[in-house]
Amino acid sequence: MNSHPLTKFPTFANTNTNTMQIPEIESQVISEFSMFDDWMDKYNYLIDLGKTLPVIDEQYKTDQYLITGCQSKVWLHASLKEGRVVFTADSDAIITKGIVNLLIRVLSGQTPDDIIQTKLEFINQIGLQEHLSPTRSNGLSSMIKQMKLYATVFKMKGA
Repeated sequence: MNSHPLTKFPTFANTNTNTMQIPEIESQVISEFSMFDDWMDKYNYLIDLGKTLPVIDEQYKTDQYLITGCQSKVWLHASLKEGRVVFTADSDAIITKGIVNLLIRVLSGQTPDDIIQTKLEFINQIGLQEHLSPTRSNGLSSMIKQMKLYATVFKMKGA
């Protein structure tokens, strides 16, 4: 019996990206997804990533932190620590957990300016947006918009 290809890769939760710049992290994500030949394997990888999403504090699983525009429930919280935005999230859908985990991996620990300015090119390069249903694609856009909005607020507050 062959081992599942996902066991070859570190999970995002175990990858220390706090000292890396967004393009470096995006490059890692692109490299990891390029190891899979078909989208079923990539979906399975997203599911595995969803299982490794760090648990958000229960106090943030309220309507105030729900992202509008998502098919699933997605709670997103952001805080500012030492001039860097730290995101936590949760969702009631496992693939959505994987998607938000990807975004957190790339954006969490970055400065507000870097978050605001990034184009998140890895999304198109791994083919994520084109392989999502229209409602999940809208949800992805809503997650990105909310993360950039948090960064904008922190920047305006003088972070």
